[in-house]
Amino acid sequence: MRILLIGSGAREHALARTLSTDPSSHELVVAPGNPGMAALARTVAVDILDGAAVAAAARDMGADLVVVGPEAPLVAGVVDAVRAAGIPCFGPDAAAARLEGSKAFAKEVMAAAGVPTAMARVCTIEEQVDDALDAFGPTYVVKDDGLAAGKGVVVTDDKEAALAHARACLAHDGGDPATGGAAAVVVEEYLDGPEVSLFCLSDGADVVPLAPAQDYKRLGDGDAGPNTGGMGAYSPLPWAPEDLTTQVLDRVARPVVAEMARRGTPFTGVLYCGLALTSRGLRVVEFNVRFGDPETQVVLARLASPLGALLLAVAKGDLADAPPLEWSRGGAVTVVVAAHGYPGGVRKGDEITGLPDAESLDGVHVLHAGTSTNGGGALVSSGGRVLSVVGTGEDVEAARAAAYAGVERVSLAGSQHRSDIAAGV
Repeated sequence: MRILLIGSGAREHALARTLSTDPSSHELVVAPGNPGMAALARTVAVDILDGAAVAAAARDMGADLVVVGPEAPLVAGVVDAVRAAGIPCFGPDAAAARLEGSKAFAKEVMAAAGVPTAMARVCTIEEQVDDALDAFGPTYVVKDDGLAAGKGVVVTDDKEAALAHARACLAHDGGDPATGGAAAVVVEEYLDGPEVSLFCLSDGADVVPLAPAQDYKRLGDGDAGPNTGGMGAYSPLPWAPEDLTTQVLDRVARPVVAEMARRGTPFTGVLYCGLALTSRGLRVVEFNVRFGDPETQVVLARLASPLGALLLAVAKGDLADAPPLEWSRGGAVTVVVAAHGYPGGVRKGDEITGLPDAESLDGVHVLHAGTSTNGGGALVSSGGRVLSVVGTGEDVEAARAAAYAGVERVSLAGSQHRSDIAAGV
């Protein structure tokens, strides 16, 4: 099977690493990829937001499957173009990708499907935001309606900070049809309790869950500092209710997939269910329509089933015939190494050395995100979240020890990472 994988982050590196060991995959091409992925696959330069260009690249290599990783090309309709070319593609089309592209639309779908979620108001002017903040009270939760690379949410007890974030979001040009085309924010009630992520694969009819994971959004230890795209994650969750996955399937994933089908926009791909286990029960925090970062890094590290055949079954509508998934009994932990200044203005061009691998440090592998090579061929930082260091072991505690042993080997001037990922689990 020949696979074209679209993307260049740690999530796509994790996908590439897993697909490269899949016995059904004999050719893997990544567009555009990163220096770490270049060791696993051939990389090609393609504008990943240009559906026609992606479809042409897939035709040129004779791809049997295209896997679109990031949210921006999904929302832009790249999957539509690839499918129109007659090539199976893993990921939702533009109509279904609105579940991530517009939080207002996601709330509308959840309401129609009877999915438990936070009470919310969609606001298109500042006066509406002010009223909603007063109605819900602190802690304030304000979300950019559109894509924001994981950094569009502010959770704060400072009303002025919440209003400032809303003003910045409302200054954007345009919005989703769910908001009448206006830029919008969603103001929500605060949900208490631990958060959990569960990826659910769907071919538009059937739904298959992967393993739950938990990520850490705040920059600093003890969940201090600003929100980020994620600073680490672990799986499995020894403390989670035994029926967690069943609850999510029955109350969230299957109802949403059914509602999308009813609307004539069937959802195929991966529905990322971001959840809060509150004192009032399970609630949806957010949906994404792609594998999440950094949870993908730990979930795929535990997957024992062939990934390529599974993604192809989703793309071709054959998920009901796929064999049950198999998982390793051990644990996986990933720690993100971020650049100086992240999540604000980051410093780029710092050299990265000392990367561990499975041969030098048992149970450890490193996934690239914000990396590139300079004119002299040295590996340097080129983004906010630079690396994900993944440790595996017989349990979460052993995996955590391996991950942090790997982090200690990495040398990157001014880098930052959390020291409490999976602590005390």
